[in-house]
Amino acid sequence: MMAPSQRDAPAPLRPASARAHAERRGVRDGRVLDALDRVSRARFVAPELAEAALLDRPLPVEEGQSTPAPGVVAQLLEALAVRPGERVLEVGTGNGYTAALLAALGAEVFTVERLPALAGLAEERLRGHGDPPVRVRHGDGFAGWSDHAPFDAVLVSAATREVPAPLLEQLRVGGRLVVPAGPHRAQQRLVRLTRQEGGQVHREDLGPLRFVSLLGDILVELGSVRRDDAERAARAARRSDRPIGTQLLAEGLVQETDLYRALAIQRGMRFGGVGELLSDAAPAVVGAVSRAFLEHNRVIPLAKKDDRLLVATCDPDAHLADLAKAYDAHGLVAHLVTPTDYRRLWAALDLREEEGAAPAPVGRPIAPRDDLLARHGDSDAHAVALFDAVLLEAIGERASDIHYEIYGERVRVRLRVDGELRDLEHVRMTPTDLKGVINVLKISADMDIAERRLPQGGRMRRRAGDQVYDLRVQTQPSLHGEHAVIRLLPQKQRLLSIAELGFAPDVGEDYRRLLDSPAGLLLVVGPTGSGKSTTLYAGLQVLARQQGRKVITVEDPIEYSIEGIQQTQVKPAIGFHFHDAMRSFVREDPDVILVGEIRDQETALEALRASQTGHLVLSTLHSNDTVDAVQRLIDLEMHPNSIAGELLAVIAQRLAKRICDGCRRAVEPDPEILAELFPAGPPEGFRAFRGDGCARCGDHGTYDRIAVVEYLRVGAELRRAIARKLPVDDIRETALRAGLRSMRDRAVQLVQQGIVPL
Repeated sequence: MMAPSQRDAPAPLRPASARAHAERRGVRDGRVLDALDRVSRARFVAPELAEAALLDRPLPVEEGQSTPAPGVVAQLLEALAVRPGERVLEVGTGNGYTAALLAALGAEVFTVERLPALAGLAEERLRGHGDPPVRVRHGDGFAGWSDHAPFDAVLVSAATREVPAPLLEQLRVGGRLVVPAGPHRAQQRLVRLTRQEGGQVHREDLGPLRFVSLLGDILVELGSVRRDDAERAARAARRSDRPIGTQLLAEGLVQETDLYRALAIQRGMRFGGVGELLSDAAPAVVGAVSRAFLEHNRVIPLAKKDDRLLVATCDPDAHLADLAKAYDAHGLVAHLVTPTDYRRLWAALDLREEEGAAPAPVGRPIAPRDDLLARHGDSDAHAVALFDAVLLEAIGERASDIHYEIYGERVRVRLRVDGELRDLEHVRMTPTDLKGVINVLKISADMDIAERRLPQGGRMRRRAGDQVYDLRVQTQPSLHGEHAVIRLLPQKQRLLSIAELGFAPDVGEDYRRLLDSPAGLLLVVGPTGSGKSTTLYAGLQVLARQQGRKVITVEDPIEYSIEGIQQTQVKPAIGFHFHDAMRSFVREDPDVILVGEIRDQETALEALRASQTGHLVLSTLHSNDTVDAVQRLIDLEMHPNSIAGELLAVIAQRLAKRICDGCRRAVEPDPEILAELFPAGPPEGFRAFRGDGCARCGDHGTYDRIAVVEYLRVGAELRRAIARKLPVDDIRETALRAGLRSMRDRAVQLVQQGIVPL
């Protein structure tokens, strides 16, 4: 699913003036709107957040606190109805932005902040605001500021269940107190209290006030989940009494990284990247507090700079003020990380601590590991710690493969992410370390630890939190020692629907119609790792919902378990191959048969025979494009008449990198590429996009991949061409005349839609 571009994004995530955000929330007071124009929010946040200050969302400030969205501040000020010359008390100074706006409205402002470091910073930022100047004090705001009472108005920035009596007592008769009330962080009520004669208080409920957006709304706005999925998950979460984020993760509807990025936006926190945080980490700071205390509170103190403590946490509700006191820091900068990245940080920090120490022996059985995200004992071998650290890195980076390589004395560890190999810079290994890790792999995957001359293969399982990974291990002897590759197959990954595959809408609909065919052969082709199985599984989900048909599959391996589908695993070791399964399947009265891959003549022959006897057969094939798939069947000695009679359609696909939704922008297309792509000139209005790199994509500019599809529907003209054994080039020309949807055309569409780079 394509996320909205920044230009088309909903208002909270679209840069705009504070006035525009306030107007969108229904604020109509002209004086408040003018004040928003005169006071820049960017002056009251850290320099790196200057651009984010244009968004209508909370932002992090010092001491692990956050400042409300400008639209919310405007709603509070409109409710307070401040008049020039009035004396106003603000409870909760924060970064000073609201106090500056009160001063711009002509009020005499007194503001109280409970955190001393925040009060000091706000006082500096507020110099020059107000006449008389804004007065800032450190203390308990709920106790008011009796020395300057009575006040014409009191603004309480933090929600409270009960209004403290001292604040009402310090209001003059006719004075107003505005406070957000209610227990729920995302939805509170805006309440105005007016003091009357005799100590009576008139209460007005001014309606809902949303300090933070609902998590589901943020995820939808980021393009991380569809609206209907978010609403369905919200209902399920209410029934099971658990957070919507937990529900979305359990259903596989959102990735952990996107969920925690949305939580950071919701809570006004920084979202941390492992590489950046590790580069700042200081061992003396990390080890200064009990590890048990830090693990219990899910925090890691990483560094202390300019008297400010840098902290990483995977708990958005973590209480960090006491930690700052323990380090005698006057400020605190908190970064929210995912639980996986939290454990990655600990693993990398532990390895740094172990550098220079002799690795523990690893030529022994390894105790089972139930959970990579759980803390291992201090007795773990160094090699096991290295293996777990790299595996956590791979999981955190969404890698499909891990590559261990050795070149002389240099060990290289690389992860394949979105089809591209990337070096893992902050995990360093010596040749001795690599030998230990490969021994760990061999033992865990039931391979021969003593055999280093021949390639070996094996498999094992590891769990990270609620996710189980099937790991396929391959070792290979080389000039300088053994190399190893691990393929990671998550067992609980959510299956994509046909609508989410990236097909053009009409192609997706035609694919769906073909699944209703009573018989025929449907092929999905492409190189290894091009998403062929994902496309077939999307079709299987449709078939699984059809109660009147029996569906049988034979696969190697079974990548996803689907309710209502009879799935079978081939076992070559005992002589059970694809073609053996096919022969037995036709006696089980199936309607649909899925063959994981047509690898040889026997399997191809059985697939065509099953189609000829009234079964719909789905399978994959290795070929470059749709027309080459026809030639590949002929090369497997299938009779052209049989191919022509049974082939319904061929889908050829490649995976292209998606432009990251967090940093996508329009760019001028490269003239050389345009000239090569459109010799006669580009179409009118042709445009291209790219990603500049951001925290979401790790500064790569791309995040995840999408299928670029070529679609060939076999009609009467093409059947005649195949049956007549025309050369492949002639078949291709016939296919183009018959409506072949080429991969090139689809790629150009995706470029113009801003989904893939040119």
